[in-house]
Amino acid sequence: MAKEYNLKPSPQSMDASSAFGESMKINRRQFIKYGFNAATGVLAASLGVLGFASILLPPSGGSGGDLAVMYWAKGREDEAWYGGSHLQPMKKSDFVAEAASSNTGTAGAAGVWNGVPVVVNYVSHSQYAGTPTSNGKARFQFMDGYDETGKYVGNFLDMSDVDERLMPSDDIVMSFGRCTHLCCIPGWQLVANNFTDDTWTPGGGDDGGTKMFCICHSSRFDPTALELNTNRNRSNGATFTYAGIRRSGGPAPVGLPIIPVTINGDIIEGIPDYLDWLTYCD
Repeated sequence: MAKEYNLKPSPQSMDASSAFGESMKINRRQFIKYGFNAATGVLAASLGVLGFASILLPPSGGSGGDLAVMYWAKGREDEAWYGGSHLQPMKKSDFVAEAASSNTGTAGAAGVWNGVPVVVNYVSHSQYAGTPTSNGKARFQFMDGYDETGKYVGNFLDMSDVDERLMPSDDIVMSFGRCTHLCCIPGWQLVANNFTDDTWTPGGGDDGGTKMFCICHSSRFDPTALELNTNRNRSNGATFTYAGIRRSGGPAPVGLPIIPVTINGDIIEGIPDYLDWLTYCD
């Protein structure tokens, strides 16, 4: 029998009925189906994550423009705080409002952009960067990165100094939503455990909550810990260095690559300059 996890509702909908019944349970198969449509996962595996955008989305990408990031709440319409916005453009103001009810000043949502799954996180960095870390308020950390062998790769700032667009834009960071372990799809507070609690500790380690969690094999990622790392193209073995968020625990060898964003009015848009970073799942 597949291992089950407690589905975590959003704070605003604690009494909402669940798409999975009163038990509020979800297993790996349901996670893949409802966290990001099972058919999409099959297409991604068959065609490559960069090859099926035209199948998943219309050419326009939606009303927010070609580069707009869209909410993905399939099957979680009653649980996710963004459940009523499925396939609508993500807005920064939505994240700011959601973060205001968080102990850590954070908010996150699953999305789709350019035909691939993404996770967008808002961190109230501008508000809390100068305050003591002991207050538990999250802020971005610019850290050294080490590859899967433990070899030093460099610091996040080494790459963001070259391209400042890699820095979180308006306190928002977007990461590619495919785990570096086996290309499953991590979720932001989709399930309830100590890794996904609304708590934050500095250092990019595995203690405390505020983690992206992949229920398939329990890999964890810290969207506040930004680092430099390396990965390889699954098709041809070519290695690449990328700016990403840190792997904090589980079987994933390295962290997830960042897709830089810009804010167009209030709409969050991705910048398609680093698509080669996504090829470890091609």
